[in-house]
Amino acid sequence: MRQDVPPEHEEQDEEAEEQGGPQRRYLTRNGAERMHRELLRLLNEERPKVTAEVSAAAAQGDRSENAEYIYGKKRLREIDRRIRFLQRRLDNATIVTPSEQTDQGRVYFGATVTLEDEDGAKTTYQIVGSDEIDAQGGRISVESPIGKALLRKAVGDTVEVMRPRGEIELTIVSIKYV
Repeated sequence: MRQDVPPEHEEQDEEAEEQGGPQRRYLTRNGAERMHRELLRLLNEERPKVTAEVSAAAAQGDRSENAEYIYGKKRLREIDRRIRFLQRRLDNATIVTPSEQTDQGRVYFGATVTLEDEDGAKTTYQIVGSDEIDAQGGRISVESPIGKALLRKAVGDTVEVMRPRGEIELTIVSIKYV
């Protein structure tokens, strides 16, 4: 699943890199592979297709009122921005393979954690980098309130997490590194 990043976030990342150098980010191996597949798809399929469409639209004559040409150029800029973003993220990423974690009794980056709330409902999350989040897919950021609260905790530990609907207590039922 592609995780679109709004252009303003990409621009903020570019500014941060210009000011203090590239920021080190963590990615799981699966997350890095998903980003790499998207990058290859953009470079090998999307960009050539849109480039051909723009060339065909340009050949029609007056470009100032040619909607196909204007839209195509805009789409090409969006693709190029996303390509630069993905390349920069992959170049500066530290790839983590969760199954290689030596201390598997505590929650660290890449862990898959099953939690039980105050009502007895169980939820499973994988702790991933901010570029990989997919709440519906069970992947939450290590920088999220739950992710931060869980770090370095063990099975049986209880954490309190502040969320928009109020504070909740979560107990760690299991920790897996797959």
